[in-house]
Amino acid sequence: MSIIEIILIGAVIVLIFGGKKIPELMRGIGKSVKEFKEAKDEPRKK
Repeated sequence: MSIIEIILIGAVIVLIFGGKKIPELMRGIGKSVKEFKEAKDEPRKK
C-alpha cells in the first residue's frame, strides 16, 4: 500500500465520521482489541 492510498483512506474516514468522532472510534477499537486479547489468553471454562 502506498502512502497516497493511506492518505486517501484517512481522508475518507474523516469525511464520513467527522474529526470529533475519530478519537472516540479509535478508543472503542482499542478497547475491543484489548478485551479480545484478554479473552483469548484466559483458560477455557467448561
